[in-house]
Amino acid sequence: MKMKYPAIVLILVAFLLVSCESSRTKEKIETFKKGMTQQEVIAELGEPIKGEVYCKPNVLFYYTDPQWSDGNMTSDECTPMVFENNKLIGWGTEFYKDYRQKDWK
Repeated sequence: MKMKYPAIVLILVAFLLVSCESSRTKEKIETFKKGMTQQEVIAELGEPIKGEVYCKPNVLFYYTDPQWSDGNMTSDECTPMVFENNKLIGWGTEFYKDYRQKDWK
């Protein structure tokens, strides 16, 4: 029984740290302006999520909305940052949905 408590505490601390970091990332994103380069965004937010099936070369995903403490990062827990010609043209789930659908019109 003693072994379970440290593990639970460790999991809770890890979840709180991820939540705090994602809150800071969201706050930084709110100050962004269209026209920023990918390098400027990465300098402010750090490296984006990589290796997920939803990642694209012109869209950077940042973990901002943790919903589960399962360790997996899904696209609905991230904020997409959309670029064209290396310039930020918009961000957020709604903007990304509209951007993806423009190719279908």
